[in-house]
Amino acid sequence: MSQRIVHLLDLPNEILFLILKKLDNIDVLYSLFDNSLFQHIDQQQITDLILISNENYIEQVLTKDTNNVYVTILDFFKNLNHLSILPSSVNDYPPLSLYCLPPMTFSSSILTELCINTNNFDDCLALLDGRLKQLTSLILQVNYIYKTSTSYNMDPLPNLECFSLTCYKSTEDYDSVVLPLLRRMSHLKELNLYIYISAGPTFIAGTHLDNEILIHMPRLHTFTFYIASKHGPVDPDVRISNLDILSTFTNVQYQQVACMVDYFDDWETICRVFSLPVKFHRLEEIGNNIPNIVFTSVTHLKLWDQDPFKYEFFIRLTQAFPFLKDLSIKNIQPPFWRSRERHLYENDWRSIVKYPYLVSLNITCAHIHYIEHFLNDTKTHLPRLTELKVKYVNLEIVTNNFTRGETRRNCAKIKQLIAEQFMVYPKDVHDYFPSLSL
Repeated sequence: MSQRIVHLLDLPNEILFLILKKLDNIDVLYSLFDNSLFQHIDQQQITDLILISNENYIEQVLTKDTNNVYVTILDFFKNLNHLSILPSSVNDYPPLSLYCLPPMTFSSSILTELCINTNNFDDCLALLDGRLKQLTSLILQVNYIYKTSTSYNMDPLPNLECFSLTCYKSTEDYDSVVLPLLRRMSHLKELNLYIYISAGPTFIAGTHLDNEILIHMPRLHTFTFYIASKHGPVDPDVRISNLDILSTFTNVQYQQVACMVDYFDDWETICRVFSLPVKFHRLEEIGNNIPNIVFTSVTHLKLWDQDPFKYEFFIRLTQAFPFLKDLSIKNIQPPFWRSRERHLYENDWRSIVKYPYLVSLNITCAHIHYIEHFLNDTKTHLPRLTELKVKYVNLEIVTNNFTRGETRRNCAKIKQLIAEQFMVYPKDVHDYFPSLSL
């Protein structure tokens, strides 16, 4: 029987594209740019490009010039109308940063839709300074929002119909940089806004959104938002309730709205207002005050509270967030820490708490009680846990120097153990974590 050697790039374009979809898209681009063999694929026919990075990007691309890849994409695919660079389920792809680059870097006269991560709000302003003239939809996740001295073209944006801005880190410059940008979007039809405001004069409520944003967008028909505002210190005689905040949302455009107001003694208050159903994937600084709402879209959650989390809280947590993949806990206060309550400790857990989709767990800043709670399989079931972040000394105690049976099952599938930087784990750790990557 004769044998034929078929080179990958001898395959029809349709089959080649199917193969490329199975690989990490970003790595494929790195390998194919400047490859003359790739030139036989007609770049002119590609008008829509969606790139998805895998979860191991940290080791693979942090040493690469990600800006160069972003710029090369627009140069390489001449007829690109739609570009999306999406993160993996856990990690975010390194952001675009236009700082100190020529004014027309990353420009196109035909791109209409862009979904991308950027380093800071300056990059957002740069993308909207005229270099993407036909842009109608811009979906951004921004690492930082702060005011700088750089000047950008601030003309109105009549072509922009859809805008989404997500920033998980708090900002003190909402009034000075975010609001002026939104007021340039008079033709906007859809707005998605996730923002965390610190040091503002008041809580963000319905009247503020009406007077400062919506009045400038007469064509808007869809407004999805999650807005947290932090204040401190707090006047103990003035207590604003959830109902007080909700009563300000009288505009029919809001449809369903929910609110969470958390008071932390007299030094801080956090107010969150959000549209329902919640469509964002990540929430942060969530405490004991979980509303009676099911957050089906939320897969990444960071918990923080000055008061302890008890068994009843974790039951409500799994009911409110049934599809959690990434959970981080920051709480140094154990339940029943008062001497008169200590007899309740062993009776607090009455059934196993299940997290069927949890992949990553960060309990580095949690009291050892919570490490015991999550790793003990008589209290918690973690069938998919593959990444654990924890202090090594606490891990030694909870696992009884990696010999305890009750904590072995939840450790069995862990591939990444992040306990100390640059630490080489001894043999008993690898025996206890048989799936650990070498």
